[in-house]
Amino acid sequence: MIVVARPAVLLTAGLLATALLTTVAGCSSTVRVEPPRPTGDAAAACRALDAALPRTVDGLDRVATEPPSPYVAVWGEGEIALRCGVDRPATMAPTAEVSDINGVGWFQDPRVPTLFTAVNRVAYVEVTVSRAHAPGDVLVDLATPIKAKVPEG
Repeated sequence: MIVVARPAVLLTAGLLATALLTTVAGCSSTVRVEPPRPTGDAAAACRALDAALPRTVDGLDRVATEPPSPYVAVWGEGEIALRCGVDRPATMAPTAEVSDINGVGWFQDPRVPTLFTAVNRVAYVEVTVSRAHAPGDVLVDLATPIKAKVPEG
């Protein structure tokens, strides 16, 4: 079930596939995202990544999430969402094509073309990009902190 309170927000199918998102009314937008539950090295890398993420991605400011989590970051009103420490993508076969963007390998889910996952790291980092944004621009913005804070695995 998806609940949208004031202000209304249009969410893409990719964001819906990633997590349950809800905009909560208030002075500033808060987006509801179910955080993953990484452990060990993955959890430590995700916490380090959270502190290194940019305040702005592709012209959108980072907004608060509910519940607050070091494993989730959202920019705009749910237009770009990052979840660190997710499971390996179920649709990623051993022979799947992975695109390298600034030293980070990205798998694009063939079923959800707005969903990208950074792979070959101690933690999988999932990024959902609304169709209003160029995925390449977003992934370039996020590659540097991912490469710096989430070691190859």
